[in-house]
Amino acid sequence: MSGFFEEVQRRKVYRVAVAYIIAAGFIIQIGSAVFPAWELPNWAFRLVVVLLLIGFPIALILAWAYDVTPQGIRATPSPTTLGSHRRRNLIMLIAIGAITSAAAGFFLLPRVSARKIDKSIAVLPFQNLSNEKENAYFADGMQDDILTNLSKIGDLKVISRMSVMSYRGDGVRNAREIGKALGVATLLEGSVRRVGNRVRVNVQLINANNDEHIWAEDYDRDLTDVFAIQTDLAQKIASSLQAKLSPNEKARLDNRPTQNPDAYLLFVQAHDYANRPDMFRDDSLKAEQLFEQATKLDPNFAAAFAGLSMVESWAYHSFDPLPARREKARTAANEALRLQPDLPEAHLALGFSYYYGDRNYERALAEFEVAKRGLPNEAQAYMAIGAIQRRQDKWAESTANLEKAA
Repeated sequence: MSGFFEEVQRRKVYRVAVAYIIAAGFIIQIGSAVFPAWELPNWAFRLVVVLLLIGFPIALILAWAYDVTPQGIRATPSPTTLGSHRRRNLIMLIAIGAITSAAAGFFLLPRVSARKIDKSIAVLPFQNLSNEKENAYFADGMQDDILTNLSKIGDLKVISRMSVMSYRGDGVRNAREIGKALGVATLLEGSVRRVGNRVRVNVQLINANNDEHIWAEDYDRDLTDVFAIQTDLAQKIASSLQAKLSPNEKARLDNRPTQNPDAYLLFVQAHDYANRPDMFRDDSLKAEQLFEQATKLDPNFAAAFAGLSMVESWAYHSFDPLPARREKARTAANEALRLQPDLPEAHLALGFSYYYGDRNYERALAEFEVAKRGLPNEAQAYMAIGAIQRRQDKWAESTANLEKAA
């Protein structure tokens, strides 16, 4: 045995083994970062690791057989030992290399994977920096519209509006604590200042793990450009988190819901009333009034009709169960779908009209599933599906969907 180790040392196999292990470790470290950045599949990274493991005994054999000299690569002179000893030494070398690779593979392969980027985000309530404090609804509307746009991207995990509203206010925010509480890797926070028809929006994308700014953007635009701001932000966030955008998702982001800025302001105000956590009769009726005004200013405003339908369904369900209100909810949802058949918010509204208005669970579930495809992060869809499944005694499915809505 001592002869074997002396021969390994003479042929400089130790050096090659150490150099190979260092180089392989470096390649694995680089690959774990580069492969996800290039969106390469994880099996490709595992293949690289397997090839490195296979290459180790091959490198030992080559180091045993050849040596690098000033004259170039030359065959290593054989010692004056019996041929049987030389064969034994070579077999031992191959066995040691194979066993080492197998042991490393047993340890590495179950654990090794390309480093995944956490594509999760929470959009925190925006601060209202306008002199007119009644413009707070506009800051909330910007946050809500950006959140809605991000919710359309299936490759992202977006925390619901309900979960982030507790962070409203001007107090100091601790990104690490918020990220841990919400279970996200990134936070978007910002401020809005509106003066007449000019809007200034400042936003920062923050790494919740270390409280560092990933990037910051400052927009100073006309009110008519607010949709361009929202689309640009959603696309930049998706790019930063390496989220894939399907052609349909990109088209939905590029869509302008209305060309009428006054109708949009009414829509944002209505949405603010409709999304208040303690929304009861007064808020519902105010939201109804504002949505109706928005649809009158822009009769092609499909999202406003969808919002109106949602409010009517909620009012019918909560405090005013009149057939006329139920019919109004259905009519508004159908009008939204007539104007924009692929609008997920319209399918969501129609689903609620079936759910609250008719207790038609099957048709409601069908509409919610359509809405979910267009709004894969929409909490209301998951909440409604979970609530219906609970009524159907599908407890496991209900719990899973209600957890997604949280």
